[in-house]
Amino acid sequence: MNNPLLTPFDLAPFSKLTSEHFLPAIKNAITIAKQEVDTIIQNTTPPSFANTIEALDYSGELLDRVTNIFFNLNSAETNEEIQKVAQEASPLLSEFRNDIALNTKLFKRIETVYLQKKELQLNQEQHTLLEKRYKSFSRNGANLPPEKKDKLRKIDKELSLASLSFGENILAETNKFEMLLTNESDLKGLPDGAKEAAKALAESKNKEGWMITLDYPSYIPFMTYADNRELRKELSFAFGAKGFQNDTLDNQEIVLKIVNLRHKRALLLGYSSHAHYVLEERMAETPEKVFSFLNEILEKAKPAAEREFNQLESFAKELDGIDQLQKWDGAYYSEKLKQKLFDLDDEKLKPYFKLENVINGVFQIASNLFGLQFEETDQVDKYHEEVKTYKVTDQQDNFVSIFYADFHPRPGKRNGAWMTSYKSQMRKNDTNVRPHVSIVCNFTKPTPSKPSLLTFNEVTTLFHEFGHALHGMLADTTYPGLSGTSVYWDFVELPSQVLENWCYEKDALALFAKHYETGEVIPIELVDKIKESATFMEGMATLRQLSFGLLDMSWHAKDPSTITSVKDHEKSIFQNTSLYPDVPENCMSTAFSHIFQGGYAAGYYSYKWAEVLDADAFEYFKENGIFNKEIATKFKEHVLSKGGTENPMTLYKRFRGQEPKPEALLKRAGLIK
Repeated sequence: MNNPLLTPFDLAPFSKLTSEHFLPAIKNAITIAKQEVDTIIQNTTPPSFANTIEALDYSGELLDRVTNIFFNLNSAETNEEIQKVAQEASPLLSEFRNDIALNTKLFKRIETVYLQKKELQLNQEQHTLLEKRYKSFSRNGANLPPEKKDKLRKIDKELSLASLSFGENILAETNKFEMLLTNESDLKGLPDGAKEAAKALAESKNKEGWMITLDYPSYIPFMTYADNRELRKELSFAFGAKGFQNDTLDNQEIVLKIVNLRHKRALLLGYSSHAHYVLEERMAETPEKVFSFLNEILEKAKPAAEREFNQLESFAKELDGIDQLQKWDGAYYSEKLKQKLFDLDDEKLKPYFKLENVINGVFQIASNLFGLQFEETDQVDKYHEEVKTYKVTDQQDNFVSIFYADFHPRPGKRNGAWMTSYKSQMRKNDTNVRPHVSIVCNFTKPTPSKPSLLTFNEVTTLFHEFGHALHGMLADTTYPGLSGTSVYWDFVELPSQVLENWCYEKDALALFAKHYETGEVIPIELVDKIKESATFMEGMATLRQLSFGLLDMSWHAKDPSTITSVKDHEKSIFQNTSLYPDVPENCMSTAFSHIFQGGYAAGYYSYKWAEVLDADAFEYFKENGIFNKEIATKFKEHVLSKGGTENPMTLYKRFRGQEPKPEALLKRAGLIK
């Protein structure tokens, strides 16, 4: 078969690909990667940094490229054939990773170099790579006896399949649910744009009426604006019951299987728990530190959250005679209260946030800060017609990166937003190989009468993912294994979260927040209201984030083998952080994709951790001007370009001149004066 993935390519050859290309390409790329590793092992010259550590980091390039393309398609444009390939490919990839990690001869060579590190006169990046490579082997079972290595292989294979099944079930649950409304009065309160989108969705499925689904651009406006409390309840129940319906798409057993396998794996490797294993390679270092960090913020946030909840409940009672505020009331009454207090709602703001303008705005901000230029191009192959592609250059017109952006929901696309990479940055054969970076989101679609107008939350999401993309685009390291977002997991959110701050600044908003019909720049009173309302219900939002972090740690920081009910366990953990009454038919864990499908297991706390960094970092910008070139250059040089070449705290202090202080975050959130 003439396989486009096995013919040399630079840009991902999306238009030439069919589902049957992937499995042969993955198998072939695994064979090539194994041969590259065999060459390292069979090298008769003594192990050196160049012939072992460096050679290993550059190996498997084709495999990385093929799997990056494949797994992003499985998230952004999947179908049954691709999911079937994923089920076949995942165990093969898991086995391959173990073949490398558990290879005694390869580890011997790495260990030989590692033991000579003092004499080798390595530069900082080489030193980090050696440490990282040695640890990745010792942490992943290279020192285990053969029978334990076999156990580890079995666990890893089972884990990769369980995680895939978890994600497939959630996507199927999301796609399965449809709420078709045929009576227009059921849409009362819903903005025209949301109604129009619901009508268009029904039409696309050849149905009469208005269709609401569990995709965020459909779900969130309904939960926020629909006056019909019973329908909000129905939708909320469906959203909260994903993976928790005792049917073929149920995730309860999968959750228990995943956490128990992770725990067994950690014990096998000599760690007390999966969290102990994970956190050894994080800024936070230990579960104790994470609990202490989360609880410290909880102490400050809980009184504020309780005050806000009581205020919301009194408001709902006064407005509609509601005695007990329920989960399906939160977004609705928060929005009403926000409108009352600030005379501000998303419908007032959306006309100023036309998607194309926001994209140009984030490009302009990247240009002002880092000297980047973005040129849309039709010379880049794409996997769907909605994907936008750009060539990125610097002020000297040097090529920096290819950038892909995919903004709207589709049936084959999972919910949420993420950044990924199709090609890593590295220096190889005297060439600085530049990266290909992508962001994927699920924003409100254009309708027949309106362009895609973003909610303010969608604006901050775009900035967030673009911050991750900048981390990838501006990478400037020698080794692919340390490039771009290959950093400690609790540091990776700093570039994304810090960029969100510009969405609240008058000088930044003036660049892109222009009325889509009149071109009028967003009025200053609306900007003031955005800033004023930024801390609205922040106590409750913080409590919610902390509850997810604590739930994550509860699954991973101790032996989970005695847990028999996912729901009961979750309920006991949420006891200290829940404000709303529990809904027995709903469960968070069974749809908690971040930790059971994504890479955030024992790492969900890192959003809050990175918020401490980002609030502290942005305070530095504000002290010197939000477009200050000198500060931006320091951020680019010490954070964005450096990837994982040094300890993140060292990099941060080099940029900031000091360690971050949580006060900046607590002050920004309005939790302390």
